[in-house]
Amino acid sequence: MAHTLTATEHAATMADYIAEGNRLAHALGNRGPIKLDDDGNLTSDILEAYWQHGFYVFEAVIGPDELAELRADVQNVLDRAPVAEGGSHDHQGRAAMGLEFELPSYRFAKPLSDPLGGTAKNKGRHPVKLVEPTPAADAPGSIVQNLLGNLQLMDSCLRLYAHPGLLAAAASILGADFVPYNEVTFVKEPGLGPAVAWHRDGTTHWDAADWNHGAHGFNFMSQLYPSTAGNCVWVLPGSHKLKHVDIKQHMAESGSERLKGAVPMLCEAGDVFMTNRQLVHGSFANTSPDRRITLNAGFFPRARILDVTTARLHGTVETFDADRIFERSRMIAVAADARQQRFPEEERYPYQPMLGHEDDNRWNEDTRRSVVQNYNLRDMYI
Repeated sequence: MAHTLTATEHAATMADYIAEGNRLAHALGNRGPIKLDDDGNLTSDILEAYWQHGFYVFEAVIGPDELAELRADVQNVLDRAPVAEGGSHDHQGRAAMGLEFELPSYRFAKPLSDPLGGTAKNKGRHPVKLVEPTPAADAPGSIVQNLLGNLQLMDSCLRLYAHPGLLAAAASILGADFVPYNEVTFVKEPGLGPAVAWHRDGTTHWDAADWNHGAHGFNFMSQLYPSTAGNCVWVLPGSHKLKHVDIKQHMAESGSERLKGAVPMLCEAGDVFMTNRQLVHGSFANTSPDRRITLNAGFFPRARILDVTTARLHGTVETFDADRIFERSRMIAVAADARQQRFPEEERYPYQPMLGHEDDNRWNEDTRRSVVQNYNLRDMYI
């Protein structure tokens, strides 16, 4: 599918859609601070809104100092990116960051492209390619689209991972024995950021006899800059409740990639989305003037992943037994200790599966090497 829209023309075609999306998003009533009841669970109004729409906007989760640390760490990692994918040196000739890890830390894409749509990648779950506007003449040939393994790349991300309000929210949705998935940074630079075609994240449990609206877990999406309709993820509210969705048909009925009924996930810097992985969602090429940096951290219900055998997105077949889950879950315990060292006045979240294992999971240089380094080799996927 060939498209010759310039970035400016693409932004113009989005204008009316954005105006309507903004109106719909603010009418949902699914945003506010994290609120817990006397038992330490999310209050009923938050739970009802999350399960109705499939996402919730937690406001003002990340304070100014922590936000500044996160922004600085992300910028440092981006500044230390290799000149090209697979390279060993950055633009200043220094050794690129992340070379000590077994999995690549950087994923590149062409500016304003849609590298997944209409391909067999990621198990073919992105069935239709989105519009790929023509970038400016001085745009680079490729840019960083994702940072992989946030928790080993950036200490600030490790600390954020154990935010007590967010972990309490995870337990409220998934149960106290919730299990981690993976962590990735999405980079959407203005005028350059690639698209992510419409899709749903889960692949293993759609036909399970006990399938439900939360079968594939959720992602926290922490926003380091404002999330606007021009740079953000868009979702179809309530689509997490549907077992089967024909995205091609939706696009045909909508007349374009701009799906009818979709809403933009809007928020300010320091807000965090809690987003059901079964929602239909995607993001357009970022032809807006605004930067978006999103820190994703996913979690599953333990019962949905224990002893499951499946192929991960890159094709490797694995079984997630109790030992694998335990070792991967140590990252939450190490992160909790790291956060307590940085924010000693804050109450530490008592993550149930790691109670009694605190001494083995202190945050120090030993655990950096033995637990954190290459932790994402133990990522799990359903």
